[in-house]
Amino acid sequence: MSPSSDSNSLSWKLPHARRTKLIATLGPKHTESNALSQLIDGGAEIFRLNMSHATHDFVRQVTPKLRSLAANRGQEIAILLDTQGPAIRTGTIGQPRQLAVGDSLILSIDPKAPSPAIPVNYPDLIHDLQPGQKLLVDNGVIHLQVVKKDTTSLHCRVLTPGTLGDRRHINLPGIRVNLPAITSKDAADLLVGLEAGIDWVALSFVRDPEDVIALRNFLDQHKAQDVKIIAKIEDQLAVKNILGIISAADAIMVARGDLGVECPYEELPIIQRKIVKQCIGSMKPVIVATHMLESMITNPLPTRAEITDVANAVFEGADAIMLSGETATGQYPRACLEVLDRVARRIERSGSIGYQKEIHTEGEADGIVSSGVHLANELGAQGILLFTRTGRMARVAAALRPRVSPIYAFTLTTTLARQLALHYGVRARCLPFDRPERETVIHEAIADLLLKGLVHSHAPLVIINTSIVGDKTFRTVQARTAQV
Repeated sequence: MSPSSDSNSLSWKLPHARRTKLIATLGPKHTESNALSQLIDGGAEIFRLNMSHATHDFVRQVTPKLRSLAANRGQEIAILLDTQGPAIRTGTIGQPRQLAVGDSLILSIDPKAPSPAIPVNYPDLIHDLQPGQKLLVDNGVIHLQVVKKDTTSLHCRVLTPGTLGDRRHINLPGIRVNLPAITSKDAADLLVGLEAGIDWVALSFVRDPEDVIALRNFLDQHKAQDVKIIAKIEDQLAVKNILGIISAADAIMVARGDLGVECPYEELPIIQRKIVKQCIGSMKPVIVATHMLESMITNPLPTRAEITDVANAVFEGADAIMLSGETATGQYPRACLEVLDRVARRIERSGSIGYQKEIHTEGEADGIVSSGVHLANELGAQGILLFTRTGRMARVAAALRPRVSPIYAFTLTTTLARQLALHYGVRARCLPFDRPERETVIHEAIADLLLKGLVHSHAPLVIINTSIVGDKTFRTVQARTAQV
């Protein structure tokens, strides 16, 4: 009998600890502590501030409440600010306009254009599109084709019927728009977020690695080098440049809303799977987002198709799955989180597609972590304990997707512990381990896990340890039992 199969029969085995992380988007009702508590207790580890809707006052109000509520529960949660990005939108038109197939519609870059022209906030719209090309309005509901253009307007024909309201989003599939990666609104939002102490920034409408570098430079200029960057993949250019974007960013979000508009919908599952695979191979965390449980905005139970969609994201190995309107404005926010939690636990127990098998670690440090994960898999260890200064060891361990073992990462700073909340299977907390008596530190860490009931006494653990003595570094992997 193998060690792992033998360990599964032992009395100290704990219930499966979910490793796929849950992201909840905050909305107007979350100014109340009780509403935030429901999300934390429902299992959310990361909280998204969507700056397409959130105000600066909301950010200032909600972040300290989240920190306080999490601290009272002994948790380290991450706060993610999601920029609005360079969005192209129609202007205010007042009464919604009913559009039928074959109708004419004029889009004008002149904000004072008389009706029936529709104002658009993007001056280069006239230069970017030519007669015969198509554009999509209101998340792809309304399809238009350019018939002709003049110096200020596009004259379009309606291809699909729909109702056009105020400030509807416009997509230009396959066209690189002449807009900055960080708009003036984004810059103002980011400064408020940095002041509030955010952990991650999700950059919207990333087109290439240069967009990520622009945000990195902005953070550096404002002494926020520790804040991590998530690149949102939302259009065809981003898909084309995905390898460079993965290299430049700290994490990737498969933002299926705009991506599903910009790309043929039958390609979307393939794009998602490829990006997840590429991220795991590059040891970068990846988020699958949008329309996970859309029906639960108004219904107490998910559809079977939604359950399967969530299950696929978990089976593919996503680090995190994200809820948007489901928690921001929906009627059943905690129930949505409980659905994700329940599905993720079950699918994780059944196994994954196994993209982590293609990872080839390089260097001694990563090799030691790989050995530790392999040993934990063989033992069916109840936890992998590691002590990390930069987070690298935890990120590598997470990318290798331990089969049953949660990763308990002990860090020197609270900031790093919070950022690691996004990574698959990582539970991080701050512990001042930078002391010569490392054995004492290990005992403290094990005692903490025993006290919290995260491991059972005498259960097998794997310890990945790095000690610095003078100018020498010693790295070890140890198999131990949980006792002090």
